Amino acid sequence: MSEDASEPQGGGPVIPPHYFLPFVLVTTLFALWGFANDITNPMVAAFKNILLISNYESSLVQSAFYGGYCVMAIPAALFIRRMGYKAGVLMGLALYATGCLLFVPAGQAMAFSAFLTAYFIMTSGLAFLETTANPYILAMGPEHNAPRRLNFAQAFNPVGSIIGMITARNLILARLDPADEEARRALAESEPAAFEAIQRSDLAVIVGPYVTLGLVVLGVLVVFALAKLPQGETYEKGDSRLLPTLGRLFSNPRYLGGVVAQAFYVGAQIMCWTFIIQYGVNELGMKAEVAQSYNIAAMIIFVTSRFICTYLLKFVNPGTLLGVLAVGGGMLVSGAILLPGQAGLLCLVGVSACMSLMFPTIYGIALRGLGDDAKLASAGLICAIGGGCVMPPLQGKIMDGSAVDLGSLTLSATRASFVLPLICFVVVAVYGFATSKRQAA
Repeated sequence: MSEDASEPQGGGPVIPPHYFLPFVLVTTLFALWGFANDITNPMVAAFKNILLISNYESSLVQSAFYGGYCVMAIPAALFIRRMGYKAGVLMGLALYATGCLLFVPAGQAMAFSAFLTAYFIMTSGLAFLETTANPYILAMGPEHNAPRRLNFAQAFNPVGSIIGMITARNLILARLDPADEEARRALAESEPAAFEAIQRSDLAVIVGPYVTLGLVVLGVLVVFALAKLPQGETYEKGDSRLLPTLGRLFSNPRYLGGVVAQAFYVGAQIMCWTFIIQYGVNELGMKAEVAQSYNIAAMIIFVTSRFICTYLLKFVNPGTLLGVLAVGGGMLVSGAILLPGQAGLLCLVGVSACMSLMFPTIYGIALRGLGDDAKLASAGLICAIGGGCVMPPLQGKIMDGSAVDLGSLTLSATRASFVLPLICFVVVAVYGFATSKRQAA
């Protein structure tokens, strides 16, 4: 809820002493789902090479992963309304761990569909965790400084993301068999048994870190099961019945626009971070683990920019800043499309500076003034993360196609595919500037 950073926060500690330990525990969840997101993005390229499938097919990893958010966010919110925050966390951790451990039978079966099922179950758990943790952090103290609490907790999300990226690069991508797609296809035709042995070995490399992650998540589940967690503060209450709540939300254009903008933002983020490896490999001839280093650099820029943009919110209207960042993101994506080689790749890395504050800013603008309705409304914004399950396969489909001839300029299919993130940033810019004008009116 970053937009409120520009408003007076009042006195008192951001985290009251009696909430400190619960806050620390719940904040670990932000790092856990950040790790899951960013160990998974590079797996699109890994599965493509291991299983010799198309960019479109390999991007179904993201469809399964973010599909869990899309399907489970609303059920998670209804579950939490009835059972409470702690039950939501325990359910989320149980599903998360189950999905990770299902990588074992998936690897043994060497079945891509089994991996997709494991991803879906894992992120069904993440949907529970995100739908629970965001409003729970807000409720751990007075309402006037709740946005500062959420921003502080969210700072640990990219920490988990960076660790996930490094794990993917060092423990997975660098340990896969170095044979490229062409060599693998030749081996599959000449020596099928040898090719299957390489596939089985590579899949085992992928399975290992996910199983370890599943065991860690089980340990966290035990800690939460034993912990005494407070109910949290209750702010403005209204008619909490489901149908009246939905009626108010569906008649709120700022909220509905926020859900749409969030879906397009997440789609842009996942496309830029997922296909940065393919950009480096296809456009510059890099190895996948080298291209992943650029992804890590993008995340470091993302984290740094988040702190800078949070400071700027003291002086700039949040809708205006969101619109400006979206315009900047669109310009950098245009550079990735139009500029060949290293220049284009650096533009793609730079996009992360513009994406840094978009999720929490859209989240906060959309929930402003909703009172108790925000509990269910937040689930709609988590559901919007499902934008990440629709758009990467579309980009993969473009990437599988032919180069685009613009007369004086020919774009490779890889570069041309980034027109989709460009469209996404246009949508986010429109929402940002529209909410800025509405607030100023």
